[in-house]
Amino acid sequence: MTEPPATPIHAAAFKPMAERFRGYLPVVVDVETGGFDWNRHALLEIAAVPIELDEHGRFVPGEVVSAHIEPAPGTSIDPKSLEITGIKVDHPLRGAVPEREGLDRVFAPVRAAAKRHGCQRAILVGHNAHFDLNFLNAAINRVQHKRNPFHPFSVFDTVTMAGMAYGQTVLARAVHAAGLDWDSREAHSAVYDTERTAQLFCIIANAWPRL
Repeated sequence: MTEPPATPIHAAAFKPMAERFRGYLPVVVDVETGGFDWNRHALLEIAAVPIELDEHGRFVPGEVVSAHIEPAPGTSIDPKSLEITGIKVDHPLRGAVPEREGLDRVFAPVRAAAKRHGCQRAILVGHNAHFDLNFLNAAINRVQHKRNPFHPFSVFDTVTMAGMAYGQTVLARAVHAAGLDWDSREAHSAVYDTERTAQLFCIIANAWPRL
């Protein structure tokens, strides 16, 4: 199921992003981790895609930013999680950076996007969004990051959105229901999952009548 073609309208006829979600900029985030316990398991990958507006006032995915993360001191990795993600933590070409540097790499363009749209801060969009937010907040707390652009507890969850729109809650099935391709070989990559989740969010949000 895909959305109908956009009807061109004058740029001045639609609301700017700052007026869409109470001053928050939706930013799609996906993390890959060393397990399910955000207080104990390592953050290994993070990717983010700010949501933009096209010339018709419709939501479109922005540019993806990402980082491979070195397991933080004191965190652990469940080997079963690596079987799922396929991450080779010690691979010399992984290009992993310390947790603080990885967060900076993602946060800087997110802050810039929020500023560009006149938004006060970002709000995390995710598939099972609180999983991503909990791991993100745990990393922020570990490094005592003072410039977190995201709302600390509110999220937009595409599980709920896709459940309402298509009756599907699994990301791959929701993506197919939205008329998009899904490559299972690329799944569980933070960048791939973020890009597909961003497309899913935009399709569903664009189908909602604009006020």
